[in-house]
Amino acid sequence: MEEIHYKSIGEISDLIREKKISSLDLVLYHLDRIKQLDSHLKSYATLMSEQAILRAKKLDQEINQGHYRGSLHGVPIAVKDLCFTRGIRTMGGSSVFIDNVPEYDATIVELFYKAGAVILGKLNLTEGAITYYNPKFQIPENPWKPNYWSGASSSGSGSATAAGLAFGTIGTDTGGSIRHPSAVCGTVGLKPTWGRVSRFGVMDLAPSLDHVGPMTRTSVDAGIILQVISGFDPKDKTSLPNQVPDMLSKSQLGVKGMKIGYDENYTFEDMDEDFARSVHDGVKLLEKSGAKIISISMPKNLKDYINAWSIICSSEAAVIHSATFPSRSKEYGPFLRNWLQNGLNYSAKDYSEANFLRNKCTGELNFLMHNLDVIACPSTAKAAYPVKKEELYGLPKRDPWLGRFTVPTDYAGLPTISLPSGLNKEGLPLSIQFIGHYLSEPTLIQVGCTFEKIANFNELHPPI
Repeated sequence: MEEIHYKSIGEISDLIREKKISSLDLVLYHLDRIKQLDSHLKSYATLMSEQAILRAKKLDQEINQGHYRGSLHGVPIAVKDLCFTRGIRTMGGSSVFIDNVPEYDATIVELFYKAGAVILGKLNLTEGAITYYNPKFQIPENPWKPNYWSGASSSGSGSATAAGLAFGTIGTDTGGSIRHPSAVCGTVGLKPTWGRVSRFGVMDLAPSLDHVGPMTRTSVDAGIILQVISGFDPKDKTSLPNQVPDMLSKSQLGVKGMKIGYDENYTFEDMDEDFARSVHDGVKLLEKSGAKIISISMPKNLKDYINAWSIICSSEAAVIHSATFPSRSKEYGPFLRNWLQNGLNYSAKDYSEANFLRNKCTGELNFLMHNLDVIACPSTAKAAYPVKKEELYGLPKRDPWLGRFTVPTDYAGLPTISLPSGLNKEGLPLSIQFIGHYLSEPTLIQVGCTFEKIANFNELHPPI
């Protein structure tokens, strides 16, 4: 069992199918590992130990009877605590919902169960999935260094994936919260096309911006999970009716002849040299593998476009929380309380003008990608950095410019993949992001697999 927690889902599924290891053994091993490490990592909000053990036993019986469900059969995973789980509380990082016990599963949870996955538990996050934490909840640690930023909203998902506390996790991304934790925790994050994955039963932040996607340790693993959770859902009217392709169909094709757009100024401006250099070097590696690098220029009005995000997000969040805010405002943490109040204060004119800017940004991005296969850029604006609890529980000033690599694609609903691109001088993860066309997830996985083969940064793990 040594280091089995860092094996890929593909490797684990082979072992399970061939009966070389049981799902029960894996579950018990991971529960023990969580017990050993999560007292300081604090990635899990709720462990589902009893349910996971019973389910693993059932899935092992199915294997013995010749019934194999697929690549996730018997594989331990975990979901962000925004995803409804029947009979298990779903708190969304907020004391307002601390006693919220759903009577049904989110669609993605249903799909995981159908595929044979074992859910180990629910993962911690920022309150309401926006930036900072409720004082009554624990803050996930970055497994690479104690008291360092673990990536905002899907922080528990990033921490658990990087530390080998699950073979894959679910994150959500409204302004970057699949990509930020994936980047600073050194994992792969795949933000699908908006609507590719059903949001039914997933607590909203801002519905027009919210994406649900996998966080894993390899691009193939991200594809395996995305394959399972994608597709039209009649319970989510915004889910896409498009046929779900084979997500791994291009994984072995390489990048020869692929056109990759790259704005060097965008990568290096206001960035630490080693972070920007890792992205630049990553692009050059793909060029040596046969890709054609096309010089591009990101929109000049990017700051104005990004500043509109807070108006859109907070206005939609205020509507989503209208049943509990402002009536229970004292139960909210300082940041989300202020965020929701701001949302109530914005006018219809403010919201409309912000959406006009969003649409302009989307138009410019789509035009920029017209003759490209993907765009390369950093996944986040900075590597992990030291944080203090009082800051993350308080009301610090939020810098919109930190979302310059993530917000535009949430505006446009375009898919992205984030990949480890090395370590900085402090030994902390760096990350490169590739932006794809609408519904082009197989192409992003293709790029990710190629990058992993030539760089091997996904094989780096935190020193825990």
